[in-house]
Amino acid sequence: MNYEDIEYTVEGSTAIITMNRPQRYNAFRAKTVEEMINAFRRAWADRDVQAVILTGAGEKAFCTGGDVKQRAETGDYGPSESGMFEIGNLHKTIRDIPKPVIAAVNGLAIGGGHVLHVLCDLTIAADTARFGQSGPKVGSFDAGFGSAFLARIVGEKRAREIWYLCRQYDAETAERWGLVNWVVPAADLLDEAKKVAAEIAEKSPTTIKFLKQSFNADTDHQAGLSNMAMSALDLFTHSPEGLEGATAFAEKRAPEFNKYVGV
Repeated sequence: MNYEDIEYTVEGSTAIITMNRPQRYNAFRAKTVEEMINAFRRAWADRDVQAVILTGAGEKAFCTGGDVKQRAETGDYGPSESGMFEIGNLHKTIRDIPKPVIAAVNGLAIGGGHVLHVLCDLTIAADTARFGQSGPKVGSFDAGFGSAFLARIVGEKRAREIWYLCRQYDAETAERWGLVNWVVPAADLLDEAKKVAAEIAEKSPTTIKFLKQSFNADTDHQAGLSNMAMSALDLFTHSPEGLEGATAFAEKRAPEFNKYVGV
């Protein structure tokens, strides 16, 4: 497959998937998501691959979530071969691939990009990385893995803070909260991720597979919440309130959400 939005390479026993839309801060559209699913499945099928690194192109962003400008322009996340926006399937693929996925966060991990790194088995952050949510600011949410699983990692109070306030947190804070495994200088990020992947490759692949499935088993019930949340999000993003968030972002103005306050 010839990729347009990502890059896929294999170095020894490590597959590297790079989100490659730096002009949009590596925000994903439907095509990006479809390509990432394909790349993860290639790594899954490749018997020589024992770990996967997920990162972003450039120095500014790992991934800033769904492409809100695309949504403002077309009302959706653009075309894909399947005709669907398969972000839920991407989440499931990252969890289901029987090989550890290492997020190498090189910059902003915001919104849906923050969810992606949370779903990865390990996260290594550059000292310049920043983390946070943006959904409530732009008329979007992730009521599945992006919130419930996040709460397992950082605790209920921190997870609610991340979602309700939409602040950005530096790499040191993220490490202190247990949101990332460790922080390294930005220049060393990819080398460190490759080093960790090489350490994993020294271990029994079948043992790692069973361990990953065991860790996932405890939170697999959240997949049901994720499916329901994705259905709800699809409806919400086409509502006047959801469209207001995307439109305001594209127009670089504050959204007027006050008129949608319910009881």
